[in-house]
Amino acid sequence: MSPFRALKALLLVAGLGSSTGCVRSYASAPPLAFQDLDYASPGAKEPWPLKRVALPETAATYGMARVPQMAYVELPAAPGARTVVLIHGLGSYLKFWSAQLDALQRAGYHVVAVDLPGYGKSDKPGSFPYTMEAMADAVRELTRSLGVEHPILVGHSMGGQTALSYAIRYPDEPSGVVLVSPAGFEKFSQKEKDWFARVMSTEFIKSAPEYGIRGSVRQANFQHWRPELEWLIEERVRLAKSPEFDAYAYANVRSVRGLANDDFVRDNLHRITAPSIIIFGEADRLIPNPFLHGGFPRDIFEYGHARIPGSKLVGLEGCGHTVQLDCPVPFNAALEAFLKSLPAAGSPDP
Repeated sequence: MSPFRALKALLLVAGLGSSTGCVRSYASAPPLAFQDLDYASPGAKEPWPLKRVALPETAATYGMARVPQMAYVELPAAPGARTVVLIHGLGSYLKFWSAQLDALQRAGYHVVAVDLPGYGKSDKPGSFPYTMEAMADAVRELTRSLGVEHPILVGHSMGGQTALSYAIRYPDEPSGVVLVSPAGFEKFSQKEKDWFARVMSTEFIKSAPEYGIRGSVRQANFQHWRPELEWLIEERVRLAKSPEFDAYAYANVRSVRGLANDDFVRDNLHRITAPSIIIFGEADRLIPNPFLHGGFPRDIFEYGHARIPGSKLVGLEGCGHTVQLDCPVPFNAALEAFLKSLPAAGSPDP
C-alpha cells in the first residue's frame, strides 16, 4: 500500500472510531468564507476586535512582489501590562485560543492572537515560503509594529516551532516562551521528510471526506470531546467549499514541509535564554508522529526540556494534542502560574 493510501486508511479508521450513534453532517451546509469565521467568545454578542497589519519587512526578506497582510485580534489592557502573543498550530487559526483569550485579558494581560500567513483571515500568498523562520519573522514584525519589545510567546504545535525559531534567533526579545504541545523537537530523517513531501498535497487536503475530517480533528486532537467543540468540524467542512480553500490547502502543504525541516530548531535549543515552559497532553496522539515513529509524547517533550536552559515541563494527564481546548481548566492554571512567575520585563509594553 502506498503511503498516501495508508494515511487515508488510517484517517478512515479514525473517522469511524470517533462516532457513537448519529452525528450531524455538514455536507449540505453552505460554503463558509474565511473572512466570515466567527471570532468571538462563546455566547458573546460582539466579536473580538479584528485588525490587520501589512508585512513589508517580511515581504522584502523573502522576495515577495506583493506585501501580505496578517490578521490578528488585540484585547487591550491597562498601561504597562505585559503582552501575550498567541500563535496557533497547523491547519488552525486564532479561534483555537478561544478558551484563553478572555481569560488572559481578565488576568490583566495585553492579549494578541495571530492568524499566521496562509491561515484564518490572513492573506494566503503562494509566494510566502511557509517555513517556521518566515512565520516567526511575520509574528515579530507584528509585535514590533505594535511597539511591543518583549512579548511573551505562546505557541501551539506549529506555533510552538514558530515561537522556538523566534526565541532562538532573537534571544533578547521574548520575556517568556510557552510551548504548547510544540513541534520542533522530533527528529525526521531525510527519507521521512521525503515521505511528507509525497503524501501531503493540496489534492489530499481538498479531497478529505467529512468522516475523515471528523476523525482527524476529534480523535487525533482530543481526549475530551464536547458538543461545544462541534464548530471545529462544521467550519472545516464548510471552509472546504470556499474559493479561498485552494490557497489554504497549499499553505498547509508548504507548512508541513517547513515543520519537517526542523533541524535548525533542534540543534539550537540551547540558545534560548527566555524563561520557558512546555505544556503538553500526556495522551497526545500526534506527537510523536503516529505514521512514522510512535512512542510516548513525554519522551519527545523531555528532549526539548533537557536542552532549553532552565525550562519547565508540565504534562497534563489524559489530555490530547490540542490541549488548550481539550483541557482548558488545568491548561489555563498551568499557563497563568507560569506567567505570574516571570520576572519583571525590561520595559513596559504599550
